[in-house]
Amino acid sequence: MTEHRWQLHAAVTAIVLIALLPTAVSAGELRPTRAQEPIAVTDIAGRHVTLNAPVKRMLLGEGRQLYLIASLEPEDPLAHVVAWRTDLIAADPATYAQYLEVFPQLAKLPSFKGQEDSLIDIESAIIQKPDVVLLNLEAMQANKDANSIEKLAALNIPVLYIDFRHRPLENTEPTIRLLGRIMGREARAEEIIAFRRQAMAAVTNVLAAKQPKRPNVFVERIGGYSQDCCLSFGADNFGRYVELAGGHNIGSDVIPSTFGQLSPEQVIVADPVHVVVTSADWQAYVPGGHWIPLGPGADLQVARKKLEWFVTRDAYAGIAAKRMRNFHGIWHQFYNSPYEFVAVQQLAKWIHPDLFAGLDPNATFAEYHRRFLPFAYRPGYSISLSDSQ
Repeated sequence: MTEHRWQLHAAVTAIVLIALLPTAVSAGELRPTRAQEPIAVTDIAGRHVTLNAPVKRMLLGEGRQLYLIASLEPEDPLAHVVAWRTDLIAADPATYAQYLEVFPQLAKLPSFKGQEDSLIDIESAIIQKPDVVLLNLEAMQANKDANSIEKLAALNIPVLYIDFRHRPLENTEPTIRLLGRIMGREARAEEIIAFRRQAMAAVTNVLAAKQPKRPNVFVERIGGYSQDCCLSFGADNFGRYVELAGGHNIGSDVIPSTFGQLSPEQVIVADPVHVVVTSADWQAYVPGGHWIPLGPGADLQVARKKLEWFVTRDAYAGIAAKRMRNFHGIWHQFYNSPYEFVAVQQLAKWIHPDLFAGLDPNATFAEYHRRFLPFAYRPGYSISLSDSQ
């Protein structure tokens, strides 16, 4: 039996077995929605896809996609999610705990493991019979090589690619609109986009008017997750956030893609005025590591103490940031969420404290929570050794 025929046989068998069982436990009680009808959309990879909308059963190829799902559907973000990847639990345990507190049924949501760029779990997709599978753009090559999309298409399961990570400034708004459309939350999507734009303009408009000098900034990516030095960003993601915040990202001079690495010597020669460490609570990955446990409700005294370790790294010997105590820690998940406007505001305050003395990124994020998320804001997303903070 060929693999394709075996896949179809397995799908039919699974569907028949499920049909004989009681209704599976879902993440939430499905609320009445308008009747589904076929719509044609274009995903972030430029693929033209037809699916039935509003979608009632979504399979999340990455758990952190819940950040946007919840923003679009805060009353019950799990109502139409039938399975998800478990990365949110390990990569962002504090946020997972927030969702679990409000939606305890999340603990029973069918799940599967995997990495950001790995294959979709075909078996889960067959069993759950989703209206759509959402995959991150970086998983495209692996799924293309394995013909996963064709296998799912043979079962009438469409796939959409979205992106917050590789080109977030270009792809986040189209992703918000795409999910807004398939979920029947178009107006809500536009409200989120308008909020984001206003928050970004609070930085970019001031910089356009004042034209300040751009100091060199080094962003240490996933600080404490790995002992390697010096992982960083090229001209996109946090590298782009730095530029939007009025700094010069030294990684953009060296790294040709979104993610890459500098040598300690390159960092020392560039002499950054600021070092920004992206980090989070990674106890699940690196128990007892040097990571900084940033995130909702973080103990900032603990975070400050852990940030002090980074000052001792050989790559920072003699640089301006060390002399000036301009070391900062920021929540790593800003690199993979629709919340990057908060990171841009915080970076602007660190890089140009006089220009942005009245800007309050915590208040901005708190307002976003109030308007778009199902729980109240808990500070803890950033920490700094700078005297200005």
